Amino acid sequence: MLVTMLLFLLSAGIIYVSCEYFVNGIEWLGQKLNIGATATGTVLAAFGTALPESAVTFVAVMMGRTPQVRDIGVGAALGGPLVLATIAYAVVGGALWYNRRRLGREDHRVRVDHLRLARDQSWFLSIFAVKCGLGLIAFAFKPWLGVLFIAAYALYVRRELKNDDDASADDEVLEPLKFQPRAAAPMLGMVIAQTCLALLVIAYASHVFVSQIQTIGLALHLPPHLIALVLSPVATELPETMNALIWVRQGKERLALANISGAMMIQATIPSALALFATPWMFDTPLIVAGAVTVAAIVYLWWLFRRGQVDGRRLLPVAWLYLLFAGFVAWWCIR
Repeated sequence: MLVTMLLFLLSAGIIYVSCEYFVNGIEWLGQKLNIGATATGTVLAAFGTALPESAVTFVAVMMGRTPQVRDIGVGAALGGPLVLATIAYAVVGGALWYNRRRLGREDHRVRVDHLRLARDQSWFLSIFAVKCGLGLIAFAFKPWLGVLFIAAYALYVRRELKNDDDASADDEVLEPLKFQPRAAAPMLGMVIAQTCLALLVIAYASHVFVSQIQTIGLALHLPPHLIALVLSPVATELPETMNALIWVRQGKERLALANISGAMMIQATIPSALALFATPWMFDTPLIVAGAVTVAAIVYLWWLFRRGQVDGRRLLPVAWLYLLFAGFVAWWCIR
């Protein structure tokens, strides 16, 4: 267990350092491709950091030899959006509140396009509601509906790129590329090399981190699909959370929130499609509760963004929803 804890802490530290390189590279990549700040977060950054959790679902549902192993993929497909809608947003809120004086944000306000993020929440909520509804009924052609989830993500990406915006004054200030710190305009090849290398390190460190989480879960005698639902997503969503912390520290909360929003759209579609292709996609009680908690968090976030009342303090309460769900799972396991 000592080795497990050491690997747990070491991999978390490596993920954070790698995310420093990744967010630096992805900002430069967005500028090189003439993509605005919001789309850089929702499309480029989200696609890269969503790879670890998508890989968990893919390996479980496509290569799993038993129903129990494939259930891990279903748990991961539900757990990812749950963690992003609760812990990730709360982390952004906490970071904004903690850094408010250094950033000159005495009013705690989040400087983002509130209506655009409200539309993202409503888009996600619509897809997620269909996703959860399919988990409650059984019919023969259900696996084919996975294609619709992939199409929905493609439409989302098209919309983000089509409605792209220009970077704000804050977002235009880019730190020098870490691989070329003295270059005012780094080469595209170096930008791609730094971004891809950082992503590979994040993916490997995330794999190690997830393995340690699973070891801890088994030591606590949690069923495999509940480990995938409760513990593994906390690990696999760590890159998005780290990115958010880094961007908030730099005063770029728009990128932080866009990264989380984009990652949620990926989690609502791609892993779900994979699980629909290879599993019955039927929910037990913990999965139903996970879906309900996620919906509650999204409705609350949509309400905040819709009213333009998002600030650091108002993002914090969503963390209680995750703690409530974790308490329910603990009760479910010992009842």
